Amino acid sequence: MKSVLKFLPAATLAVGLALSAVPAAAQQQAAPPKASPAAIAAAKEILQIKNAGAMYAGAVPGLVEKTKVALIQQNLNYQKDLNEVAPIVAKQLEGRQNEIGEGMAQIYASEFTEQELKDLVVFYKSPLGQKLITAEPRAIGLSMAFMNSWAQNFSETVMGAFRAEMRKRGKEI
Repeated sequence: MKSVLKFLPAATLAVGLALSAVPAAAQQQAAPPKASPAAIAAAKEILQIKNAGAMYAGAVPGLVEKTKVALIQQNLNYQKDLNEVAPIVAKQLEGRQNEIGEGMAQIYASEFTEQELKDLVVFYKSPLGQKLITAEPRAIGLSMAFMNSWAQNFSETVMGAFRAEMRKRGKEI
């Protein structure tokens, strides 16, 4: 569980970017079809087992802060007021991040059958499923670091290939 929490700031940022980057009409169109209550319950159990709530726990304060910063940039004269208003807005909207969890459960329930979701619950409760939950964030982090390192090294190879081809044309880059 601690390894999941390491990625919380990045996950919060990702949620913020995802919510702010998608137009409202596209967000509404992306609503998954309604699933059975049992499928939704199983999906919620999976998300709880995987501690998915940690991904979006800071979504409300994060978006409030992002909005405050944007508003301050638009009018520096309101900085003091906006700094005072931000905690009020955050308090008013507290708990709304749970809408993310509800939406995620709907998505899971629309992507998997009820039986598949129940099978996943059993799997995630098994020793291997628990190991996956514990080890996967680290494996993903290490994989991302490896991919970044590979891309950096490979970009040098690509640049070398471009230079070689351009030299054949009598041009140095």
